[in-house]
Amino acid sequence: MTTLQGVVERITFHNPENGYTVAKVATRRGLVTVVGAMAGIHVGASIEMRGEWTNHPKFGQQFKVDDYRTVLPATAAGIEKYLGSGLIKGVGPVTARRIVRHFGADALRIIDEEPDRLKEVLGVGKKRVAMIKAAWIEQRQIKEVMIFLQSHGVSTGLAVKIYKHYGDAAIGVLKTNPYQLQRDIYGIGFKTADKIAMALGIPHDSPERVAAGVQYVLSEDTNEGNVFTPREKLTARAAELLEVPPELAEAAIDRLQGEQQVQIEPVRYQAKPESLQLRETQAVYLTPMYYSEVGVASRLRKLNDARLVTGITRLPAFQTFDWDQAFRYLKQQLGVALAPAQRQAVQTALTHPVTVLTGGPGTGKTTTLRAIIRLLRAAGAKFALAAPTGRAAKRMSEVTGAEARTIHRLLEVSPGEGFSFKRNADNPLDADMVIVDEASMLDVLLTNHLLKAIPPGAHLLLVGDVDQLPSVGAGNVLRDIIASGEVAVVQLQTIFRQAADSYIITNAHRINQGQMPLFSKDARDFFLFPMAETEPAADMVVDLVVRRIPRRFGIPSREIQALTPMHRGPLGVAALNQSLQTLLNPPAANKPERAQGGRVFRVGDRVMQTRNNYDLDVFNGDMGVITNIDAIMHTLTVDFDGQPAVYDWANLDELTHAWAISVHKSQGSEFRAVVMPVHTTHYIMLQRNLLYTGVTRARELVVLVGTKKAIGIAVRNDKVAERHTALAERLSERISS
Repeated sequence: MTTLQGVVERITFHNPENGYTVAKVATRRGLVTVVGAMAGIHVGASIEMRGEWTNHPKFGQQFKVDDYRTVLPATAAGIEKYLGSGLIKGVGPVTARRIVRHFGADALRIIDEEPDRLKEVLGVGKKRVAMIKAAWIEQRQIKEVMIFLQSHGVSTGLAVKIYKHYGDAAIGVLKTNPYQLQRDIYGIGFKTADKIAMALGIPHDSPERVAAGVQYVLSEDTNEGNVFTPREKLTARAAELLEVPPELAEAAIDRLQGEQQVQIEPVRYQAKPESLQLRETQAVYLTPMYYSEVGVASRLRKLNDARLVTGITRLPAFQTFDWDQAFRYLKQQLGVALAPAQRQAVQTALTHPVTVLTGGPGTGKTTTLRAIIRLLRAAGAKFALAAPTGRAAKRMSEVTGAEARTIHRLLEVSPGEGFSFKRNADNPLDADMVIVDEASMLDVLLTNHLLKAIPPGAHLLLVGDVDQLPSVGAGNVLRDIIASGEVAVVQLQTIFRQAADSYIITNAHRINQGQMPLFSKDARDFFLFPMAETEPAADMVVDLVVRRIPRRFGIPSREIQALTPMHRGPLGVAALNQSLQTLLNPPAANKPERAQGGRVFRVGDRVMQTRNNYDLDVFNGDMGVITNIDAIMHTLTVDFDGQPAVYDWANLDELTHAWAISVHKSQGSEFRAVVMPVHTTHYIMLQRNLLYTGVTRARELVVLVGTKKAIGIAVRNDKVAERHTALAERLSERISS
């Protein structure tokens, strides 16, 4: 083994899952490429590494790191780089330079032992000194957590989060119950907690480990969209994951039920949407999922039965309405006569407590919505408009001319209180009718909270396209409500003439009907670039976004969205984001940036929020632009359509770049132009509803890059992925709860 010391100059590659890193380190031998598991390093860190020299056939000589430790730099230049790296809140590159100029190589000792002397440095006042002192102490304690994690072979990138959550108790929690981490801290899963537990000598078959593993399998299933997991499937998967006998997994399930962590109930459920056959199973739910599904069913039934059972309705005027006169009024107001199905939708929504309005693009959902709102206003009724995402709410406002909010903001989310809302059964919405657009995106948790806040006798209208991808969250709410047969459903099917002129809309309907899209020389808004090889196809996607579409159609790159079915590979989200960022937002002297977890966040970057953050009032799927990075205060500011959100650097794992996004994450959004690779390497994801969803995100232009073979595979594959839900059966009371 050889020992090598140096200062990290830059991180070329970092895998957050296993900590594998490729970095350039300045040593006495010059700039050296080092590779290995070095999860905790950052630019500016002084490190001592043990390892061996190797020769890579492509990249040449490298130092392969076996283990390493961070050390405090000894030279003035090293100290300046260390302090200016963004490690200490209150010290940026300029302040670091001034501190080192004043104190030289003694700077770190001064900060550690005589921090009040920092006031001698130009620009460092009393408040800044206090900030630096607190940050230095905190950093020392975080380092203890990092050393503990590192000694047990775990990525240290999460040390800041662990310390900020548990404070001085962090090491104690890590030692006594590492499995608590997966419940308490976003970004830490079972595998990380299990690695710590194994290193600490916690038995392989300990009840705590098996219970944590069962919860992990349930959580993973929930992340896949399932509301429950059949017990036999849960037992088998947990036993395989944990490498324990199935009876231990069974015992863990019973233990979790006793602790109210899970709920178990016999259910008959529709295993596949296209199948009428019901399957019986012991369903195991995470407790919040169980009460949400039960709550959605019971609250929808109460809403739907309100007028029949209690005679209560908050829209009594529409029960004895002169509908012929109403439709004449609407023609005068809207300048267009409603089609028969649209009239039926308007009348049904205003006379039935719960209505679903569904239909594809160009079938007149927007006109129908505007007609309903006109009549509500004419009758002096109060209404609320909402959508699951900020972009969908914004578009709803634009097309209806009425204020629309995200469901979270409609329900007045309570910061710092998790999934908690000020609007609920005790403080319902002041609305006679609640209209929710993009209802295919509704998951079971959010739907339950929404229904809690709808007052007795109010009407609910769910508007959506049931043929799109299901929600990112657990459940298949819109499809289940329709399948139950318990609420009024109006489907718009006629494509209006002006919409029929659009190849986007024509092809969306063809795809939905299992037909190949048309590629015509006369098309002005729908194109295919045939590309059989993945690397050239990726280059073409980037070129279309950066140069070709802006030059040919005058649509700026910021209004073009790259969508892709996959996350990995040359045509995946990660690779496309890296290429697009390089060309559309390259580094510059006047653009602050922050490297974290192998990614570089830069002012001007398009980013997306990946989880609900109630403290910042931003939610999963919200997209924005980085407007500021403060190296002194350790914050990054994102503008989400005029609403700024300020992130602490420890929470940057909630953000991902959004130059390219997955089709799933695009739901509820609309873009002027969409560029989408459709390639046979995406075989596992080539489904009709995925292609349909991607195409319908575009307002003016769709460009597909790939092969007709791949498009054909997607068009023919109409199997909707199975999701374990029992909402349809609960609604039709085939399950009693």
